[in-house]
Amino acid sequence: MINVTKTSLPDLNEYIEEIRPLWDTYWITNMGEKHDEFKRKLKAYLNIDQIELFVNGHMALEMALQSMNLSGEVITTPFTFASTTHAIVRNGLTPVFCDIYSDTYTIDADKIEALITDKTCAIVPVHVYGHICNVEKIEEIARKYGLKVIYDAAHTFGEEYKGMNVASFGDASVLSFHATKVFHSIEGGAVCFKDSKLEHVLYNLKNFGIRGPEEVESVGANAKMNEFCAAMGICNLRYIDDEINKRAEIVKLYRKRLEKVDGIICSPIQKDVKPNYAYFPILVEKDAYGMDRNDLYNMFLKNGICPRKYFYPLINEYDCYKDRYDPDATPVAKDISNKVLTLPLYASLDMDTVNRICDIIALKQDG
Repeated sequence: MINVTKTSLPDLNEYIEEIRPLWDTYWITNMGEKHDEFKRKLKAYLNIDQIELFVNGHMALEMALQSMNLSGEVITTPFTFASTTHAIVRNGLTPVFCDIYSDTYTIDADKIEALITDKTCAIVPVHVYGHICNVEKIEEIARKYGLKVIYDAAHTFGEEYKGMNVASFGDASVLSFHATKVFHSIEGGAVCFKDSKLEHVLYNLKNFGIRGPEEVESVGANAKMNEFCAAMGICNLRYIDDEINKRAEIVKLYRKRLEKVDGIICSPIQKDVKPNYAYFPILVEKDAYGMDRNDLYNMFLKNGICPRKYFYPLINEYDCYKDRYDPDATPVAKDISNKVLTLPLYASLDMDTVNRICDIIALKQDG
């Protein structure tokens, strides 16, 4: 089965050499040497001043929100992974869903202002598939109403917009280093932030509030990154540019083969964005293509290929939020969710397989 993604791993011996010192020190968690080295190297690569590492991207997002002492409503998008909304809800905040743009699938910044009330405290936009949100408009709105902006930037590692790393936008940007991502540390995540005071708060939140052997100054959780994950991150950071370049060639072939297929819509290339080619989504327009997204998905499965309906269903259609939200209130997101299919994309995907995937789409070959 050709899956939608496949983890990239460094040479085994390279990773063994990276973790070998752990057998000398026996320091395998609690912010050891590898953790600190990984943190330094991420700062340099991302060209940011402040970053805190976490056990995964979800806890990074939860704690970024918690660190800002928010209360009330948070405007966000229903077209995202479950983690985004769950992090908001688990902080005792109320999600307010804004519709999305029909081309980039990111939050429609022109519709945010109408959703702001006296209870609104923050905006949590998502850079979807590596498509960058309308950061200028969102910043303008946030300043006007005194709102915090916390970006879910899980899909954007290494991306730049107008020469600035995407992790530098908002009051905070949250990254995921999950094994399925362009860049990973097996499991892991990070909060990149502007206010230097947050460093102390975020550290406390991820480490039980412990500041010393006999000092616990606040209530915190346990969300620390361990040394083995940090070591994997150090290894993979050496190859991230090569990883992105390989993905770029695959995307180039996908576009060449699919952009002229009737009823198949590829996302536009964003101006001023240096992409990381995290995902390759297509929309399936039934009237023009002759079958709907689900038909094409099932045809892929018969051919041993597993794309993903990413994101379907919408978060405002989840069972856990049933009867609390109306999916019809975000009609663009609902329409995209019913048409989108993300195709296999990873650095080791060979071009013959990419051509076979394109053949299935263009020729509608059934198994």
